Amino acid sequence: MAETNTSNKSSSQLRYVYSFADKVKSFPGWARRATWKVGKEDPRRVVHALKVGMALTLVSLLYLMEPLFKGIGKNAMWAVMTVVVVMEFTVGATLSKGLNRGLGTLLAGSLAFLIEYVADAPGRIFRAVFIGVAVFMLGAMTTYVRFIPYIKKNYDYGVLIFLLTFNLITVSSYRIDNVWNIAKDRMSTIAIGCGLCLVMSILVFPNWSGEDLHNNTISKLEGLANSIQVCVREYFYDSAKEATEDDDSSEDPIYEGYKAVLDSKANDETLALQASWEPRCSRYCHRIPWHQYARVGAALRQFSYTVVALHGCLRSEIQTPKSIRALYKDSCMRLGEEVSKVLRELANSIRNNSQFSTQTLSNNLNEALQDLDNALKSQPQLVLGSRNGRVQKLEAEDTAAARTSLSSVKNDFFSPRKKVLRPQLSKSAIISLEFSEALPFAAFTSLLLEMVAKLDHVMVEVEELGRMAHFREFKEDDEIVVTFEKSKMIIAQNGLPSYGAE
Repeated sequence: MAETNTSNKSSSQLRYVYSFADKVKSFPGWARRATWKVGKEDPRRVVHALKVGMALTLVSLLYLMEPLFKGIGKNAMWAVMTVVVVMEFTVGATLSKGLNRGLGTLLAGSLAFLIEYVADAPGRIFRAVFIGVAVFMLGAMTTYVRFIPYIKKNYDYGVLIFLLTFNLITVSSYRIDNVWNIAKDRMSTIAIGCGLCLVMSILVFPNWSGEDLHNNTISKLEGLANSIQVCVREYFYDSAKEATEDDDSSEDPIYEGYKAVLDSKANDETLALQASWEPRCSRYCHRIPWHQYARVGAALRQFSYTVVALHGCLRSEIQTPKSIRALYKDSCMRLGEEVSKVLRELANSIRNNSQFSTQTLSNNLNEALQDLDNALKSQPQLVLGSRNGRVQKLEAEDTAAARTSLSSVKNDFFSPRKKVLRPQLSKSAIISLEFSEALPFAAFTSLLLEMVAKLDHVMVEVEELGRMAHFREFKEDDEIVVTFEKSKMIIAQNGLPSYGAE
């Protein structure tokens, strides 16, 4: 028995060793594929990596070159640390962290020297007590201020640097006499690091947060338009629907279209916050209303909930018969096409910085709605009326069966193996099943109408964006040309964390 356990342990250990060896062998290939995939998804990531490497090399010269090292000293490492912390993927994120760090360091240094000047006069014991009280008061107040939503959103990193720098200078001044020289060198090296980061971010292949937010908004509008178009088409063509049911949801074009919108809240808010730091203006030197882009994204998320429900109609277990769906196919597909057309027109409006014709788009939607309304009114019996006769017939049969069985109910009740209510329940289930065949189509059409109502909110937000950003006014002779360009979502910071965006 002991020999058997020993052999089992040995075989399991061998399997573990072989498995680990296989993972080691496959690791280079996995690393190569992952590296290639990251660069292929966004080539700007490769450029950003090279920019960070170049910035670190330049700032390291402060420590490596003898003349620069003699002028700055060991505090040159603070410049290296600043580059590592401040250098971000976009200009807005770099400006946010750089200015927060610089302003926090300057205010903390000024306040620390003021406290040092006050505490230095009376004596060493009073000085120690005064420094301790000052550290406690400033630490508590600064930490509490960080809970304020506006400070947390915009200046949290600066407040953190303020607290760190203040404590370093104030506490170290008790034991070090030349603290002023140390603080001056640190502030100068931090300024050098921040300046180098800003130069590399703004002048060398800059990546603008506002541009990413602008492109993401266009991508979301076009993605939803594509999802609606495909969803309505697949609902009326079983062959297309059956082909997509076997596919993975992650590869479903309908799912991909609205998933990008549902997951975009944090990304939109981060990009809008970072873009507010960027020195970019719209036409006639007006500030671009980046917060309005976030509101457009919020309206699109509300709109996308109806697209999710519409997609659910395709996956429903109970479907309306094909013959009934075919009668309303043209009107429903026309309404879906008009909704997709409006979304793409809104995307083109943002892409070209031009306003759109609200009246023209509304008229087309109203015509499609009227067409669907006329189609539903023309043959309402095909949805419910044709089933009323069968329902009444089954109800009459239920009544007759109930009357003929009244004499035997008493005997059947005491028989444990007989199910008296089974025939009646089965017929009721048949009635409910036939009636429920019309419900999926009713849900589908009601979702189309709800989609049009939610679309109005999206149009209002995009129209407000055009007004605030001073888009080019729409002229009556302008031709509405709807184009579709497949673009990808751009994640804030491209996967790199940003403390300044918290």
